[in-house]
Amino acid sequence: MSSPMISVVLPVYNGEPYLAAAIESILRQDYERFEIVAIDDGSNDLSLDILQRYRKIDDRVRIVSRENRGLIATLNEGIALAKGDLIARMDADDISYPTRFSRQVALFEQQPRLAISGTEVDRLLGSRVVRSTPNPIYQSGDWHILSLFFTIFLHSTVMYNRKVIPEDMLVYDASYIHAEDFDLFRRIAREFPAAMIDESLVAYRIHSDSVTSKHRRQMRRTHLKIVAENLERQGLNDDPDALLDIGAAVTPDTIRRAADCMLAIEGKIARQADTASSSYAEGALCFFYFLYQFIADEQRPELTHAFLKRTGKWEVIRRRERYGLRAAVAAPWLSRMSEGVIRRLDGMARYYQSVPAKTVLPLQGLA
Repeated sequence: MSSPMISVVLPVYNGEPYLAAAIESILRQDYERFEIVAIDDGSNDLSLDILQRYRKIDDRVRIVSRENRGLIATLNEGIALAKGDLIARMDADDISYPTRFSRQVALFEQQPRLAISGTEVDRLLGSRVVRSTPNPIYQSGDWHILSLFFTIFLHSTVMYNRKVIPEDMLVYDASYIHAEDFDLFRRIAREFPAAMIDESLVAYRIHSDSVTSKHRRQMRRTHLKIVAENLERQGLNDDPDALLDIGAAVTPDTIRRAADCMLAIEGKIARQADTASSSYAEGALCFFYFLYQFIADEQRPELTHAFLKRTGKWEVIRRRERYGLRAAVAAPWLSRMSEGVIRRLDGMARYYQSVPAKTVLPLQGLA
């Protein structure tokens, strides 16, 4: 039996700074039966030149270059052009480790009915890689439940099985802009098996020009829309407009309604008696943190304080944030200063304290 063909869908828009490293990480895979479907989405930098250079080196690189149509249209075009039974996603600023494809193919061969797989990721900060550790929330395997609350896989780690996923399902929906992956993953996980490889096989690059950074607010609003739809479908949320309204504007009234909505969801989950209730509870807690961060990013501590007070969840946030918020609410003129300190502390903590020093490695040699 021959090894399955992989089509790597690689959308490119002004990817010049990181594109060569991304392509080389694919060409260095220890699994060789693949094609790269690279779509230049109207770049105005040297992205197309870089793609053409690699096509001359390796005929597995296919290029489409045209005017800008946006990410969702580009992804759908790439899937339509793909020849493989397996479709791997790859972003032009990330790095796939050499065993990524072979590990994912082996998983699909072990589980022929598997529809989608993802992997853990490391974080790429400049020229350094911060190693991740396995997230225990994924151990339950209740992907259809977790996918109600958050995007279960990082997009650049995903591989789809076209022998399992119907053609009309494997399409990104343009009505879920900047959260199109969340929408597609929830639709797949609702009907078909999903799996995570509990090992980092991709390095996810963090930088200010990424789609996640540039479109963060719209991404979060669409995220709230998807969660509202999911919870209403499950009968867990009687006020879906509360989540939509706080996405549109963070005000004392929308915070009150969102907090009440969160409490009602948790109450319904707590009354469940089945074995999946713990996965629902874990997903709901992740969604609470999402709402908390969404509100905190407004940089108005009195609003964050109101949300935490109404939900009664002071105990689940970090101690230094509790002190900062209380001080800022008591003396509003301190708010900018206290939040700035918290953000600087967070930056240092993420880099130096969240992982052992030995896990912060130079990038050279990893791709």
